[in-house]
Amino acid sequence: MLELRPNCECCDRDLPPASPNAYICSFECTFCGDCRSRLPGERCPNCGGELVRRPIRPTEKLAANPPASARTLKPGGCPPAF
Repeated sequence: MLELRPNCECCDRDLPPASPNAYICSFECTFCGDCRSRLPGERCPNCGGELVRRPIRPTEKLAANPPASARTLKPGGCPPAF
């Protein structure tokens, strides 16, 4: 099951479970659409993987399957766009 991480790793923007602006790689590194568009090739800066739109978990499933609460933030932010 996806963790549904609560924030963008680059800018720390909140990305709630219903956000259509959340993008993840296969390791669930999580980025907002703005930061994704600035990443080289729109690829994950951690693993180089494809960043795809994160699915939205139905609201009625959140109580039994809550999103993650731990925030992840890259210490130096993300690299600047080329």
